[in-house]
Amino acid sequence: MAQPNVLKFETEEHVAVALAKYTADLSAKFIAANGSFSVVLSGGTLIDTMRKLVEPPYVTSIDWSKWLIFYLDERVVPLDHPDCNHKLAYDGFLNKVPIPESNIYPIKEKLSPQEAADEYEQRLKHLVANKTLRTSSITGFPKFDLMLVGMGPEGHVASLFCWHFQRFEKEKWVTFITDSPKPPPERITFTFPLINSASEIAMVVTGEDAADAVKVALGPHASYGYPLPVQKVSPEGGLTWFLDKEATSQLR
Repeated sequence: MAQPNVLKFETEEHVAVALAKYTADLSAKFIAANGSFSVVLSGGTLIDTMRKLVEPPYVTSIDWSKWLIFYLDERVVPLDHPDCNHKLAYDGFLNKVPIPESNIYPIKEKLSPQEAADEYEQRLKHLVANKTLRTSSITGFPKFDLMLVGMGPEGHVASLFCWHFQRFEKEKWVTFITDSPKPPPERITFTFPLINSASEIAMVVTGEDAADAVKVALGPHASYGYPLPVQKVSPEGGLTWFLDKEATSQLR
């Protein structure tokens, strides 16, 4: 993997502007090459930082009909629940752009965490089989065009937490947890082999509460000790960090 591209901005607003251009440029590139643009969304503050995409010029210049939307992780709650990442994405982004509903892939409701993870993985396998999704020639896992990834203040990504065994999963595409250290406890999540098969990953981290984990991940001693989950993000393609001044306040 190539070295990550670490972009530092003065404010979260500057991050939002840069992230919109980056995403729009990749959208045009992948649609021209493959006829579609597969995008994986995270929860947290990421959706708000995507807000420039629903403003001019991007809201009218992007070919939204070719977008395919997936979720890096999801809470096992009803789709209209306030904790649901799909609801967060729908309210803040998806209902403002004309992505066809058939191109959006939320989890299935009323399943156990294990059933929800298995069902989502089977849907991904079907999309690979019918050539909707490409696969990595290296891993054989689906190769999403862009993953938009946030990071928790203690360095977790998706629902892969530091002291959970799921971070070491090598075979499954999607796994589940029932004891998340932050509520709600039941979730499904992409695994690191699936995450790292991506063409491009944007690591979008803003705010002072992330500064300690950013220091560990990107500072001079990043290779010391037990790695944070975010340090396991190592895509086949490009990794671009989008950071504001507060998130980098502990870097020297």
